[in-house]
Amino acid sequence: MPDVRASRPRLVATDLDGTLVRSDGTVSDYTRDVLLELDRRDVPVVFVTGRPLRWAEEVFDHVGSHGLAVVSNGALVWDVAHERVHLERPIEPDLGLEVCDLVRRAVPGTAFAVESLRGISLEHGFLERHRVPEGSRRGTIEELFDRPALKLLARHEELGAEEFWDAAEAVVGGRLVITWSSTTALLEISGPGVTKASTLALLCADLGIDAADVIAFGDMPNDLPMLRWAGTSYAMADAHPSVTEVAGHVAPGHDEDGVARVLAGVFDL
Repeated sequence: MPDVRASRPRLVATDLDGTLVRSDGTVSDYTRDVLLELDRRDVPVVFVTGRPLRWAEEVFDHVGSHGLAVVSNGALVWDVAHERVHLERPIEPDLGLEVCDLVRRAVPGTAFAVESLRGISLEHGFLERHRVPEGSRRGTIEELFDRPALKLLARHEELGAEEFWDAAEAVVGGRLVITWSSTTALLEISGPGVTKASTLALLCADLGIDAADVIAFGDMPNDLPMLRWAGTSYAMADAHPSVTEVAGHVAPGHDEDGVARVLAGVFDL
């Protein structure tokens, strides 16, 4: 008989918000227990999130002993166990400022912010929906983008998210990677070729794991490259329609512990 265990995934890659994390911002006891059991079975669970490091740290207790997380949509792989950078894929200032100029000319009213390991720096017109850390820099984008950045954020207060995305894509022309995961018109911009998928592929190559042996979960457009890349992919039941179209399977919603319930079935937990 074939070895059923040999056909099981060797690595779990999961988005956080809208996927693993519930609407109230928590990770349930059930989900935590499933992740810990996978860790005991030497199955790495890698958090692959658009969150900056300062927000991702809130759930690092659940990554297990393998201790790696992909944050900022692939711009950073963080060694959780040793609290240090494992891999960094930043945007260089000259290219970032060129893209800012292109987008602002095409879509007047755009405001920008820059994410780095130091935190977030914001233009005065950038209206952040979350609490900004005390001491965060404010200024013009030329003043703020003075060193390589993990992520460039662009916000518009009048356009819809997809309309803003389409307009920015048309003028940026692939110079940088543009995606979004918010219900507001907030674009998340990464370095050339940097996606959740491309960075996860580098991490898996280091671990000797093929894409075919990865099971991935997501809910928003920034998860699309990862779901296309992974051998087994799940959209959450309440995912964006574009994600449901791409994923091979649908998991219960994030408030129903969908990721954990699928994993429990796949690994006979």
